[in-house]
Amino acid sequence: MHNIKYLIIPLLFLNFAVNAQESKQFVIEGKIKAPLTVTLNNLSAYKSVNLDSMTIFNHLMQRKGSIKNIKGVLLKDILAKVEIDAASPKTLSEYYLVFTATDNYKVVYSWNEIFNSPIGNQLMILTGYDTDPNKAGKGNIAVITPGDFATGRRFVKGLSKISILQVN
Repeated sequence: MHNIKYLIIPLLFLNFAVNAQESKQFVIEGKIKAPLTVTLNNLSAYKSVNLDSMTIFNHLMQRKGSIKNIKGVLLKDILAKVEIDAASPKTLSEYYLVFTATDNYKVVYSWNEIFNSPIGNQLMILTGYDTDPNKAGKGNIAVITPGDFATGRRFVKGLSKISILQVN
């Protein structure tokens, strides 16, 4: 009977650790007129983007894995529904976006990078992807930029929020 008690505690911790990355919604907040909550169901209303596969490289350009059957939407399509609280279009160059995961991993993009470079035409909010044949990432919102060299550096799994901020 005592052995069961010792088995249950690690199982509860394991369950928490596995679910810590999951994200069914995220919020867009910061220097905007009104916050926007985006759910997995809301994302189905946007134009879908599909990719067959991508290789994930770390900062040393070492292959760390791949994702397949990639489904998502372009971030720019979602941001079209958000009104940034900027004094003038000129000040938009002072804005940046911080993408935060459920485990507090953070990645930064500049406004110009998203709206004034080819990166913005690739930056995707993922709604589903397969990491290997036995494990799927479906139902877990993520962010990736297929044009990055080290794709793993800005691969945010379990997206919880996007903060739109201005440099002081």
